[in-house]
Amino acid sequence: MKEPIRVLQVLGGTGLGGAESRVMDLYRSVDRTQVQFDFAVHNAKRDHFDDEIEKLGGHIYRMPRFRLYNWPAYRGAWKRLFMEHPDYVCVHGHMTSTGSIYLPVAKKAGVARTVAHARSAGTDAGWKGRLTRLMRRNLWKKTDYCFACSALAGEAVFGKRACEKGIVHVIPNAIAVEKFVYDPEKREEMRGRLHVQERFAVGHVGRFNPMKNHPFLLEIFAQIKKEKENAVLLLLGEGGGMNAAKEKARQLGIADCVYFLGNQENVADYYQAMDFLVFPSLYEGMPGTVLEAQAAGLPCLIADTITPEVQVTELVQTMSLNASAQEWARNVTGRVQKASETGQLRCSRAEDLKKAGFDVKEQARRMTAFYEKGEPLW
Repeated sequence: MKEPIRVLQVLGGTGLGGAESRVMDLYRSVDRTQVQFDFAVHNAKRDHFDDEIEKLGGHIYRMPRFRLYNWPAYRGAWKRLFMEHPDYVCVHGHMTSTGSIYLPVAKKAGVARTVAHARSAGTDAGWKGRLTRLMRRNLWKKTDYCFACSALAGEAVFGKRACEKGIVHVIPNAIAVEKFVYDPEKREEMRGRLHVQERFAVGHVGRFNPMKNHPFLLEIFAQIKKEKENAVLLLLGEGGGMNAAKEKARQLGIADCVYFLGNQENVADYYQAMDFLVFPSLYEGMPGTVLEAQAAGLPCLIADTITPEVQVTELVQTMSLNASAQEWARNVTGRVQKASETGQLRCSRAEDLKKAGFDVKEQARRMTAFYEKGEPLW
């Protein structure tokens, strides 16, 4: 029996992040008799998806974190990896900050296809962001293929010139659409479990880091609370900014109605419990959260800084981050009031997402063809 081709996925780690979740959705969906994934990560500790990766037949290789001063050692670690494992037909790099190092090393080692995949449309503030932008300069010249989850992400990582040349291929950030379809019975179960049966549940899913803009989200919710006294805020995710967010909630006097739920394996069930998604990110590549919320039939209010490709249905409206928290809150409560007056019922928009190319089953078919034949099918 023919062995499957092996593809190396390069990530920062294997936690519950957006890029990691999308790669795992793809991994679960590909025919693993044809294509098998391995993972190179920059995390010394085991993380959320490690057990599942190994169960599916993948190997995990742990690379040193890049610290600038260890450039030779970092490059050397990649050279050793490809010397010891020369059978990869493709290296798919989702960590673009150091792609200019490991992708040329992979190519020199004989890897047939190298991919740099832009997953975000922004960088961290300060010196770290400046270094990332410097490292990405001319990345499009150092890889065989440039993929991006959105046009904004492509331009942010590869530059306007590469996009204008048609070098960057936009690949939809596909999700397991069927998993998020609206389920009234699951909604009742989850709302009972969370003790929010009679509450108006505003939701958010995302890491507690600066780009997600949790402080402003809490200010918006504080204003919603003034209009809807029974409102609660469900926050899924973890990260370094969680303690600061808890303190902010305390200062705003809303700590008793903000639920810090952490990372959840069954995140799809939590969308069922929500009534509205508020997502005021400073920047995004292609937020899977907003796609998942639409599949679950949730109305969404997102920042106009977020790539417009995510607006698949009329459930999504945008607002400027220059608008006040009160204006954001009024948009939410106004839309809820209008839906109540018109008798608008919640229903899944999964079919719209599939038609727009966001279904992981279709992407798995296309990506398998790409890994095998080397030509983007988008």
